[in-house]
Amino acid sequence: MPDHAPDSSVLDNPIWESLRSRHRDLALRIGDAARYPAHVAPFFGVAADGADIGTALTQLVPPDDTVLLLGVTPAVPDGWRLDKLAMLAQMVCPQRIDEVDGPAILELGESHREDVLALTALVYPHYFRPHTMDLGRYFGIYQDGRLAAIIGERMGMDEFQEISAVCTHPDFNGRGYARHLLAWLSNDVLDRGRTPYLHVSHENLRAKQLYERSGYRDRRDIGFWSLRRAELS
Repeated sequence: MPDHAPDSSVLDNPIWESLRSRHRDLALRIGDAARYPAHVAPFFGVAADGADIGTALTQLVPPDDTVLLLGVTPAVPDGWRLDKLAMLAQMVCPQRIDEVDGPAILELGESHREDVLALTALVYPHYFRPHTMDLGRYFGIYQDGRLAAIIGERMGMDEFQEISAVCTHPDFNGRGYARHLLAWLSNDVLDRGRTPYLHVSHENLRAKQLYERSGYRDRRDIGFWSLRRAELS
């Protein structure tokens, strides 16, 4: 577990901070703008609110693409559209949480990719791309030869790790698999000296209550935005 309180201010701009630290080798960056490759994740970050990134934006975001931002947004040049999608709850887990009994947890790799993509297409379709698993470690529970539930690591900085893709196949709901995975991975991250955090919609009450019961606490509300070229009238 961390032996000191990490500086949580990096979580105010999580995409940018991740792309300039732990995921810098994946980052497509021009000046004060950076993004993940589209086949990895749809996320785009800027160094500061109101950053002037007009030239970089044109080069980094092709005409048919939409990127997603958290917390910090740039100045929007002519011909672009920035839409607020939601205010998300950003939650952190500063201490180990009670373990939950459950089936064996398997680390997922290339041989499981198609199963993961099928599950996320069903229950987590907007944010998971063919190579999202390249962002970190992913774990799952198989039952009766089927991938029943998964969890993974997405964005992260030196002292923080985002927990993401907490998914259960509808055929396996109600068995406690998500809580089992969440407790196991959160504690593993803490044991490695980093603090787990995550983002969840306030409207997703079931998920938010799961995180609260498991030991996650609200840090702040954070804006969630989409950015794309404006449609020509």
